[in-house]
Amino acid sequence: MWNVPNILTLCRFLLIPAYLVVFEAGYMRIAFFVLLLAGATDVLDGYIARRRGLVTDLGSMLDPLADKSMMIVVILSLVFSQMISWQAACAMFLRDAGMIAGSAYFHFRGKKTVPANAMGKLTTVLYYVAILLIIFELPYAHTYLWFVISVSILTSIIYILQFNLLHKRAGKPHSLDKPR
Repeated sequence: MWNVPNILTLCRFLLIPAYLVVFEAGYMRIAFFVLLLAGATDVLDGYIARRRGLVTDLGSMLDPLADKSMMIVVILSLVFSQMISWQAACAMFLRDAGMIAGSAYFHFRGKKTVPANAMGKLTTVLYYVAILLIIFELPYAHTYLWFVISVSILTSIIYILQFNLLHKRAGKPHSLDKPR
């Protein structure tokens, strides 16, 4: 259960308060690099887990929780510092909180969750670029952020459809099945 990928995921949780301390001290660029470090641990833990056959149920649950928790903290820090609008923050927060709640709900009910797919990974990269543009105050940062929010909503819809398909194939009815 406790293997290198899961330990890297736990380190990502520890980077959340580190990000906050640096961000609150006004070192925005260093805060962004802490966020990048968290992203690097995400890539590394996934690579190691798949490459060495160390994928665990614990890691499958904690990994997206660490990612979404970091993004929620980043969203809150950006909105409270007035670097993004509260409307953008709400859209991002609701999407990420919904993904966390949905994954936890189905995990604790013994249902398989859908692993990260290419769209989910692309969305994460796009969010990192949006945060880079915002923190470094580059042109069109807010327009680009809304584009990424739209992509993230599309990605969520794809995950829901994949989840529904996964459980239909397994022959397990669940609350997302449409009544016939």
